[in-house]
Amino acid sequence: MVDFSKVSSPAYVIDESLLRRNLSLLRSVGERAGVEVILAFKAFAVWRVFPIIREYICRSTASSAWEARLAVEEMGNRAYTYSPAYTEHDFADILAYSSHITFNSLTQFHRFYSAVVSYPGKISCGLRINPGYSEVKTELYNPATPGSRLGITREALIGGNLPDGVEGLHFHTLCESSSYALENTLRRVEDGFGDLLPRIKWLNMGGGHLITGEDYDVEHLIGLLLDYRRRYPNLEIILEPGAAFVWQAGVLVSSVVDVVENGGIKTAILDISFTCHTPDCLEMPYKPVILGAYGESAPGKFTYRLGGNTCLSGDFLGDWSFDEELRPGSRIVFTDMLHYTTVKTTMFNGVSHPDICLLRTGGELEVLRRFGYSDYRSRMS
Repeated sequence: MVDFSKVSSPAYVIDESLLRRNLSLLRSVGERAGVEVILAFKAFAVWRVFPIIREYICRSTASSAWEARLAVEEMGNRAYTYSPAYTEHDFADILAYSSHITFNSLTQFHRFYSAVVSYPGKISCGLRINPGYSEVKTELYNPATPGSRLGITREALIGGNLPDGVEGLHFHTLCESSSYALENTLRRVEDGFGDLLPRIKWLNMGGGHLITGEDYDVEHLIGLLLDYRRRYPNLEIILEPGAAFVWQAGVLVSSVVDVVENGGIKTAILDISFTCHTPDCLEMPYKPVILGAYGESAPGKFTYRLGGNTCLSGDFLGDWSFDEELRPGSRIVFTDMLHYTTVKTTMFNGVSHPDICLLRTGGELEVLRRFGYSDYRSRMS
């Protein structure tokens, strides 16, 4: 058990042993199903641990020119790249750092395809499709809502055919989803685009596959993918989960700075911010698990709302109960705080940014990055 009282506060702590557990399972799925599982940088991009990840998974997906460059420089391979919109300014880098480029619209494809053809390196082009179906309940994360800007509907394909030069299709309609949600989605993909599948070389099934989740049916997923490969032997199949790589593999260590009371509600103000450091808690929203705390108000216990250290009124979550009274200096450790955290953090209010640490398998704690005033100052001008 880690003694979090000895960890700098605030700090994200990546647990190497838990990371390797996830990576081993993801590699196994890829090998058993005969598909390529790749890391989505949009969920996790702490490149200092990429040497560990490369022992299991060597490819990645990018959503921008910067992410694609990171793929080449730190993962050692050109990226599978998709963006809702490429710009003339960025596209030269997109070409240089990508092995696959997926376009969000026919307009974007026709605008940039000539540049792909004239590029000396081999790049495979694809289109993102929108099957009009998703089981994601939170609107903010649902790419198949009416009027969505993400992906091409079948009706938008002129004459119902793919343009010359399109070698693959890409859909992404999942978010922390099960293999059964994927199965339902694949039915809709076949309903709308099934006649196109024998004509292409690859199918990217996007992200949102929570393969390392406790209740995920891995055997069902493998069976589903093997059946798909049997029916479409021409297809290379790609899965690009993000959260699954680091699911339950790290924590955010914080400390109580003050306790205030208003209207009978006690709020423990922390040295972290929900809006700055755990934004999905407010956006999804979801309530994280805290080590040693009760997830709801418990009779006879000490109950607190937890507040962030910015001036945003809504920078709080609650309530949790504790066996002991919270005081300045009390440690609050949020579990499962790696996916969509470090990649989405801000320096709003100039609040101190958490360290990024790695807990080695031998028990050594390594500080990978410590942020300071210069990091804030350089972002402001």
